[in-house]
Amino acid sequence: MHNNSKSESYAAAGVDITAGYKAVELMKKHINRTKNEGCLDDVGGFGGCFGLNIAGMEEPVLVSGTDGVGTKLKLAILMNKHDTIGIDCVAMCVNDVICVGAKPLFFLDYIACGKNYPEVIAELVSGVAEGCVQSGAALIGGETAEHPGMMPLDEYDLAGFTVGVVDKKKILDNKRMAAGDVVIALPSSGIHSNGFSLCRKVFDIDNNNPNLYVPCDDLGGKTIAETLLEPTKIYVKPVLALLEQVDVKGISHITGGGFYENIPRSIPDGLGAKINKSDVKVLPIFDLIAKQGNIPERDMYNTFNMGVGMSIVVPASESEKAISILKDNGIDAYLIGEIIESEEKIILE
Repeated sequence: MHNNSKSESYAAAGVDITAGYKAVELMKKHINRTKNEGCLDDVGGFGGCFGLNIAGMEEPVLVSGTDGVGTKLKLAILMNKHDTIGIDCVAMCVNDVICVGAKPLFFLDYIACGKNYPEVIAELVSGVAEGCVQSGAALIGGETAEHPGMMPLDEYDLAGFTVGVVDKKKILDNKRMAAGDVVIALPSSGIHSNGFSLCRKVFDIDNNNPNLYVPCDDLGGKTIAETLLEPTKIYVKPVLALLEQVDVKGISHITGGGFYENIPRSIPDGLGAKINKSDVKVLPIFDLIAKQGNIPERDMYNTFNMGVGMSIVVPASESEKAISILKDNGIDAYLIGEIIESEEKIILE
């Protein structure tokens, strides 16, 4: 395939189109892992095709989400570890659409790089594929763009896009939320994919601080670098299971802006989420960031997930059932607060 496609002139300008073809061949085995009943063709055409099954839905609504990984990529590049960062990319998209109640259907990725090293690109896509497997989405296409002169040869950027579907009557609507409902925490796997500009400053990542690679007692023997690079938790399948059995009134994906920006997004006017900070199971990495960076608690909760990757509001009468379902699906969920009448959307105390 592509035996006649080679441009010496383009290669002299910094773009090796044959490297792109090799990357596609290397990544196909990863993409094949993600195939589901909606996939209609192989990767390599001009558009990804997906057959939409709307059986049982009265009024199907497509829900889309797009995001990147941010400067967490700097750490992956420093560590020369590229096989998990794609999970983050998928997670940032699919965890958003599930907040609406939508089941992710398919995913596309976009990789821009200074130079196309096929093995690195294939590693990146292996992580994207793993994220798709975890969320049940099919990886139906993508784009790799070689940008010599726009970025250093060994750097890249990664972004993604997903589409999900939900029956209109099942779209999560916070208008039914009421005082007395409770807030359930879904633990995070770590930093996830936001706040890394601050992490880079605190731990001097850009200068490749050697302390990044020393086992740390505070982190259970893991290094800071390993802990920071831990991929974002994907909550899709556990939340879909929950939606089938519990009256969920609101979901917040805790990303950039932490508690203060994200939890209020699922709370209607006139109500607020009262969060008990003493109940939040803060992960050790956040204590380390606060200590080494001398960062005030308010800033920590306004930047990071603090150990809570997602919050869900349910009626108090269904809280035990909700927590049990989530635990049965691998999420060690727990209560962190309640909904109260308030002009403030979030109160941490």
